[in-house]
Amino acid sequence: MPRYKNSNWSKDIKEVLVTNTSFSNKKKKENKNENYRMSKMLDYFVEHLSYTKNASQKTIENYTHRINRAIEILWDPLVNEIKPFDILTLRRELNNENLSLKTVNYHIVALRSFFKFLIRNDIDCISPEKLELSKLPPREVDFLMEDEVDVLLNAPYRYAKTEIQKLRDSVILHVLYGSWLRVSELLSLDRNDIVPWEKQYSIVWKWSKLRSVFFRREAMDWIERYLALRTDNYDPLIISLSKNSYWKRMSRNSVEELVKKYAFMIGLEKRVTPHVLRHSFATALLKRWADIRSVQTLLGHSSITTTQIYTHVDDQFLKNIHDTLD
Repeated sequence: MPRYKNSNWSKDIKEVLVTNTSFSNKKKKENKNENYRMSKMLDYFVEHLSYTKNASQKTIENYTHRINRAIEILWDPLVNEIKPFDILTLRRELNNENLSLKTVNYHIVALRSFFKFLIRNDIDCISPEKLELSKLPPREVDFLMEDEVDVLLNAPYRYAKTEIQKLRDSVILHVLYGSWLRVSELLSLDRNDIVPWEKQYSIVWKWSKLRSVFFRREAMDWIERYLALRTDNYDPLIISLSKNSYWKRMSRNSVEELVKKYAFMIGLEKRVTPHVLRHSFATALLKRWADIRSVQTLLGHSSITTTQIYTHVDDQFLKNIHDTLD
């Protein structure tokens, strides 16, 4: 026999039980939704980049930074609630930070990869196809004429103070120009990576892909002379000679400043950077009718469209030649 016969009490307790059950289910749903916050999904995406894509640390840092900016601007939304207008808001806020269209596009590219990863893992989210890249103005390529390159490559022996500095700086300039190495790739080289009788070796670059790199004979000569003068046992090929970091691996900023310094010393009014040296050698090859696909491979470009910027430079060169016939 029931202990309580009060029908009102029975009705009240039923309502409480139903209410508590609904509240509990709602909390469970909310807790489950929290797992789909953009910030939570970013953690999984970073693991994907690290362990599946085997991306470089720099790539992971860049993607993480750009997606975190979106998280901050959009207030860490649930990934299934992000709409095209949210992406428009993101573009507007990034533009208000005075970022270039190119930099904003880098953020959009990172988000595209992020959403593609979510879709591949059956997570409901906005289609990456809805994230359009802004149209950029035609890219202008800065490059040096071959006579300007010759003067720049000889600058260390005119202006450097010590023999070791003359040789090291000559190696930096010749390798950046003739091998198309990026600064980060040059600085990652160890002296044991260089085999004196070989002009070719392989490096690991974006997304752990292998790329063949070739040295010109002149660059190899400078490297051999430089290493012969080294009396240390340190691994880095390119070492710092400053008092604060003597014999340590040289920094990226130091190499960039070195290139600018020698360009200023020889009186070049053009903007000269390590990348300009890459542009200059690519342009020189195309002027000699090199195949663009070969240039693409040597430069390490993933897309032929990136390499095609040099064909516009080459077209201008041919036009200038043609104009001399008028």
